[in-house]
Amino acid sequence: MIKTRDITILGTGISGIGSAKLAKKLGINVFISDKNIIEKNVKKHLIKNEIGYEENGHNLKRLLNPDQVIISPGISFTELKNSFPEINENKFISEIEFASRHTDAFIIAVTGSNGKTTTASLIYHLLKESGFNVGLAGNVGVSFAESVCDFSYDYYVLEVSSFQLDHITNFKPNISIITNITPDHLDRYDQSFQNYINSKFGIVKNQKNEDYFIYNSNCKVSKKIFKTIKVKSKVFSFSLSKNEDKNTQLFIDQNHINSLINKKKFMLSTNKVPITGIHNLQNSMAAISVAQILKISNKKIKESLKTFKSIPHRLEHFLTIQKVKYINDSKATNVNSVFYALDSFDDPIIWIAGGVDKGNIYDDLIPLVSNKVKAIICLGQDNNKLIDVFSSYTDVIVSTDNISDAVSSAYKISKPGDVVLLSPACASFDLFKSFEERGDQFKEEVRKL
Repeated sequence: MIKTRDITILGTGISGIGSAKLAKKLGINVFISDKNIIEKNVKKHLIKNEIGYEENGHNLKRLLNPDQVIISPGISFTELKNSFPEINENKFISEIEFASRHTDAFIIAVTGSNGKTTTASLIYHLLKESGFNVGLAGNVGVSFAESVCDFSYDYYVLEVSSFQLDHITNFKPNISIITNITPDHLDRYDQSFQNYINSKFGIVKNQKNEDYFIYNSNCKVSKKIFKTIKVKSKVFSFSLSKNEDKNTQLFIDQNHINSLINKKKFMLSTNKVPITGIHNLQNSMAAISVAQILKISNKKIKESLKTFKSIPHRLEHFLTIQKVKYINDSKATNVNSVFYALDSFDDPIIWIAGGVDKGNIYDDLIPLVSNKVKAIICLGQDNNKLIDVFSSYTDVIVSTDNISDAVSSAYKISKPGDVVLLSPACASFDLFKSFEERGDQFKEEVRKL
């Protein structure tokens, strides 16, 4: 156990407050710093718990003097280093690193560009339904640190982002999963896809021989990188086809999911998977892999899959009005997510997209837009890039910076049999606090129609 007496925490978001709670419980001297104004309810919490804080900027001494600094995932270390060249990166850790030092739980960690929330939620569901004392945390639900502070779970399923993996030193999942890797968040990685890939593969760097690594062998990037790095853990992969590579243990054959794990034959019709789309078959295979490694019976896996419900803001069909389906896919904040979303529908699509572009390259979407999208409604403060890329490939493009106008335009354009799809491909922070708020406001406006 690494001894820490003094900690500074940067950021008063979910991970920052969770870290502060855990540090306080452990008797560590904790101070929290935010470059912005701290919300009133957060201040009340800090004062009540006798946690010192500062706002509207960071004090250099608070970055240099403590034993460690916990940096929230929303803060770019590069930008911080530009402002404070004196700081030492070795002193900075992520919240998941901090929390992992204070639990003996079995850790299952899921990362990837897409599908990690669904996969983590599905693994959690399978374990919980099978009687495991399990918690779900990280980028979904509560922060890992807050959960470690408040509960005593034997197992944790964590959704972890590249930002959280950037500042780990000893964090070691017993089972790690990479769902896939496609370009995302390149604005945080000096526009380098390789830097982003390296961050994702940090999930396996501390694993030992007794641990497991699961990856998607249909993901060309993961397959390529796996061949160039040394992985100590036991390696399994899953695939949409048989014999994709030598590590493939789960695969689709004749419309059935087959498994070779534990030498126990597992077969499940793809029609029995409760969440639609090819990407969700992959997510389901990742979750089944974990369940089988943990020796959950095939019967229990199949029973539990039947009761799983898709997560909010992810291809969420929440309403049909005059035979037009309205789909909330607000969590689709990158191009690959939108690719899967557009590919999931055969009906004509009115696509609502836009927000804060993260260095997106839209080339892969052009064939789908040409064949499936009858209109694009751009929703953002700056819609020029979307208009420039797609204006030649669809008959109608509308530009707006208002969710009410976006929904109203979609309603006017739509005809029975169409799909209105909010799948932004961008972050939400120009017009909304989060993708959840964006999705909730979309649903609220649709219900007003």
